[in-house]
Formats: sequence, C-alpha cells, structure tokens
Amino acid sequence: MKKHPLFQDLILICFISALLIIISITYTDSETPSSINTIETADIPQPIIKDYFGFPEDRFEAEHGYVHKNQFLADILLDYNVDYQTIDQLARKSKEIFDVRKIRQGQPYHILLEKDSLRSAAYFIYEADPINYFVFGLRDSLEILSGSRELIVRIDTCEGEIQSSLWNALADQGDNPMLAVGLSEIYQWSIDFFGIQKHDWFKIIYENQFIDTTNIGPGRILASAFGHNDDVYYAFWFNQDTIKGGDYFDEEGNSLRRTFLKAPLRYSRISSKFSNSRLHPVLKIRRPHHGIDYAAPRGTPVYSIGDGVIIKKGYQKNGGGRYLKIKHNSVYTTVYMHLNGYAKGIKSGKRLKQGDLIGYVGSSGLATGPHLDFRVFKNGAAIDPLKMKSPPANPVDSAHRDRYFSGIELAKQSLKRNEILFEYPKNQ
Repeated sequence: MKKHPLFQDLILICFISALLIIISITYTDSETPSSINTIETADIPQPIIKDYFGFPEDRFEAEHGYVHKNQFLADILLDYNVDYQTIDQLARKSKEIFDVRKIRQGQPYHILLEKDSLRSAAYFIYEADPINYFVFGLRDSLEILSGSRELIVRIDTCEGEIQSSLWNALADQGDNPMLAVGLSEIYQWSIDFFGIQKHDWFKIIYENQFIDTTNIGPGRILASAFGHNDDVYYAFWFNQDTIKGGDYFDEEGNSLRRTFLKAPLRYSRISSKFSNSRLHPVLKIRRPHHGIDYAAPRGTPVYSIGDGVIIKKGYQKNGGGRYLKIKHNSVYTTVYMHLNGYAKGIKSGKRLKQGDLIGYVGSSGLATGPHLDFRVFKNGAAIDPLKMKSPPANPVDSAHRDRYFSGIELAKQSLKRNEILFEYPKNQ
C-alpha cells in the first residue's frame, strides 16, 4: 500500500467545512477513555508556545494538562491561585465568545505563568479541538480571544482487502481506522456493514489532515470503491448545491442516500435472521421470527431508519420488552424491540427524521442477552428487512451532470490504479 500526494506542494486550507469531521476524532463526553484521569505529565505533548499561540516563549513558562472528568474552569484555575471573583468575572465576560461550561473532559489546556518569583498565572488557553482554541487573560483586563491553527490538507489514497473487519483491515496496514466510520456513513443506505465478508475490498481517495507536521486524521472521503457480494459500489463527493452542501453519488449520478437506512444501528452483528420457524432461545420451541436480531452491547444507540411518526411505545412483558413502532408512510412500518431504554423526548405521536436516536440496545422481555429485534412491515405484512428495497433521493441535477461525469471519470481511473491522476476541484 502506497500513499501518493497530489502534488508535492499541494496545500489546501480548510476551515469550517472540516471542523465537524475533526471533532469526531477528538474526545467527547460519552467516548472519553477511562484512562484519561491517569495521564502522566511526561505523556502530555509539550508545545512550543510561540508556534502554537503566538506568545513569545522567553516571556512565559508553560504548564500543560487535560480536563479531567467533572472538572470545571474553577477547579483548574484555583490550583494556580486565581481567586473565585476573577474566575466568575472571566466566565461572565467570555459567554459571547466561548461558554466555559462547555469545557469538555479530555481536552488539552495550557497555563502561561509569569517568569517571576510568584509565577503568577497570566493566561489560560483551552483547546476546543485540534484547530480552534480560546485564550483567557487572567490579569486586570481579563481579555478573551479566539484563535485557530492552520489546517493543511493532502490528498491521499489507500486500498485493502478485508480479512476480519474493515476497521482491522485499515489498522493492520497502518491507515487510520476512522476511515471505516466514513465509509460506513457513505454506504449506510446500500451496504449492510454487519454482513461484510472476508475478501471484500476497498479503495479510497481522501483528505488527510495535518497541523504543522502532526497528522490529525482523515477528513472528507472524496471518492471510493467498495467490493461486496460480487458488486462494486462507487461513491463520489459532489457539490451541486452551495446552500445544502455536497453529497455522495454513484457512477450513474444517482444519490447514495435512500428513503431508509440499511440498518438501525452501527457496529454489531446479525445473530438471528428472518425465519418462519426458528427455535426460540428462551422458550425452546419453534415459532416464526419475522425480524432481524442485531447482537450489540447494552446501551448501543438505535436509530430510526427513516422519517416517520411513533405510533406505539410500550412494554411486552412476555415478548419484545420495551419497544417502539414507527409508521413511515402508507406502506412501511418498523418495530424496534428489547430496548434497554428510550432516547430523550421519545413518545407516541413524535415525528422523527431519518437517523434520529430513538433508544438503546437492551435485553428487556424474553431475551438471553442484549440485542435489537428489528422488524419491518409492508402493507401490514412482515417482510425480511435485509430484502427491503429503498428508493434513492434526488440524483445529480441535469444542469450539473456534464461537470459531474467529466469529474468522476478521472476519479474512477484513479481508484482503479490507486494513483491520483487529477486535482480534485477545490470548490467541491
């Protein structure tokens, strides 16, 4: 596997368009490793102050840390002899620029100390993500400033064959496994990623992001090919609407988005398929199982596969446990069973959008372990969810089709050769 820079001097500057992708690889409240509280000082990168935040390194002495669980601004600054009154004034004054209540566990911070006998704290610098940071002056003026680092984007490629999982295939060959998340989101309407098989393959052209010389992970996937079940699925990023932004289309210009998602949750496996005669794991009798069981850890998020309205929310004591029933249109209804709990605000009559969080995997009702029993009804009759066909969203508009097809032709050649043969349009 080789990576090829588009041009040796290619430097693309991305700001807001890359921010959401970058945030996804930083720590979040729900995904922060439990080891964050045990980080040693030696493990914390020691930034060069003048390069990171514009302060002269000979003017201050810097100390660095990470926000711990349940730690607030006051908890940090009190350790540096900043009084409560100053902290309160700083919090009030900073609201329009950055609400200090949004300081998140796992994010790095820096304290700049005066080089005097008192070592007074002069500035507190909080990194909201790899690009954006906020500077809080701790002296008389209590100024608050926002800043950002320059993001450098290089166009790279990677390819591989799956032996166990997509994540492992990328990690084993030294590529960032977060690309697996990107692919699963692109193909979530057309490929069931719980049914990926050995020898499935992928090729990707993507934005590789750097701050200075430090790689902070992949950005947007620009083009990809995924081989699965003897079919090749292409995806090309294309922006035909400057207001709504770009999206992914196939080699015929059809949108990869569909009316329904391929599955209602991520990162699990199918433990039981649609059947007219299945041996029930608890009752030990054969009876129909008109759904798909997805085995997943308790608490795994469950999403609505399409727009709709909740028509039932309840508990089946001798069956499906906590469940939801969603009516999507005059034809399709879906049911989600054995839930551990519901998402906030979930109730009968609530209208949902595709991908809305509705609940969490559990084992309520008759279940031997945590899983989601997912069922689809077409005109009132149960059908196999894996065989459900879903119409696509709008294709590439006729006004842009010539531009689209001329662009993807070179992209397809690049995917076949795993070599970038073109400069991807900057306005896309």
